[in-house]
Amino acid sequence: MLAAILSLISMAQPNPSHPEIIQSVRAPHDAALNLSPQSPFWRDASPIFFESDNYGRPVEPLRTEVRSRWTDSSLYLFFICPYQDLNLHPSPQTKADTSHLWNWDVAEAFIGSDFQHIRRYKEFELSPQGEWLDLDIDLDQPHQDGSTWNSGFETAARIDPEKKIWYGAMRIPFAAIDPQSPSIGGRLRINFFRSQGASHQLLAWQAPMGESFHAPEHFGILELTK
Repeated sequence: MLAAILSLISMAQPNPSHPEIIQSVRAPHDAALNLSPQSPFWRDASPIFFESDNYGRPVEPLRTEVRSRWTDSSLYLFFICPYQDLNLHPSPQTKADTSHLWNWDVAEAFIGSDFQHIRRYKEFELSPQGEWLDLDIDLDQPHQDGSTWNSGFETAARIDPEKKIWYGAMRIPFAAIDPQSPSIGGRLRINFFRSQGASHQLLAWQAPMGESFHAPEHFGILELTK
């Protein structure tokens, strides 16, 4: 009996040697950001879902979907985010980045291309109002100001108050996240997060098992497919 219980506990823990994978499906050409899940661009993507908090505990009403596509120049991400209530910045602006955007409702992607130095990666954030933030993270250089970095990524977002879902999309230049040109079979290290509502409910695809999302040892994998 004890052996069976220990086996179940082991199965529930993250296994860095066998990380979870999201497949990014190749698109024939770049396209304007689209916020409809039924659009041909997003319909052909392979989604992943997450509905747990930063410790792996279920938060089922907030089951979040992420889809991804890629081209020779760009990585696309699409977030479908059910919500219970929204915690929105009272003075949104989308022409420049919003400092400390994580204090409000937000969807985030942490992306790294270096599998040897996993503590260096990029952070991309998007709010339901279309606000954005991009950061160059190096956990070994904690005093380095990564907020001055500019990836050139594009964002779009919309809120559906009747369905209580908000949708967000990102187009990230590959040059901003990987010095190598993308190709079928290529891989990136990645994790997805959300902060939701006035209570700041946290959600994670791969649970960091702590209060901070900055736990690269728990990242999953994004794989470029045809």
